[in-house]
Amino acid sequence: MKLIIGLGNPGREYERTRHNAGFLALEELAKQLGCAKSDWKESKKAKAIYCKTTIDGTSVELLKPQTFMNESGVSVAYAAKNHNLKPANIIVIHDDKDIPLGEYRDQTDRSAAGHNGVKSIIEHLGTQNFRRIRIGVATPEMAKYDDKADFVLGKFSKEEFIILNKILSEVATKLLS
Repeated sequence: MKLIIGLGNPGREYERTRHNAGFLALEELAKQLGCAKSDWKESKKAKAIYCKTTIDGTSVELLKPQTFMNESGVSVAYAAKNHNLKPANIIVIHDDKDIPLGEYRDQTDRSAAGHNGVKSIIEHLGTQNFRRIRIGVATPEMAKYDDKADFVLGKFSKEEFIILNKILSEVATKLLS
């Protein structure tokens, strides 16, 4: 079994924000896998919503923590323990302000690099040895922000969203192969 987590913040006010790129990527993957909105279930214990599916015959659980970003590790650790998963079977998809919009990186065993959601996951799992797909959200506009948190909590422009959608599709395709 594999656990694929999309990171983001719950609530309407955070929809389509840069910090929710992980949620958006997971939603694209779910769409390509045929997971309907009605297939998503809530786990109060995991503090998450999830959809069970398969990829090439392998059981997969798609997970969207419903905690705020800096507590994402609570949901991930619960799901990993509940399914008795090793870190090698965990994939975390998240935004990255150090990667240009329109690019992504697929890496394993990397530090949190200042990302609070990833930091929480590392703390709760006790390891950083899991796969991460880092979706670039950096744009020239970011330089205008003294506080980068304000930038990542900002919404994508229409033009940025077009670029993002292309990457979300690429990431989903990569995860399906």
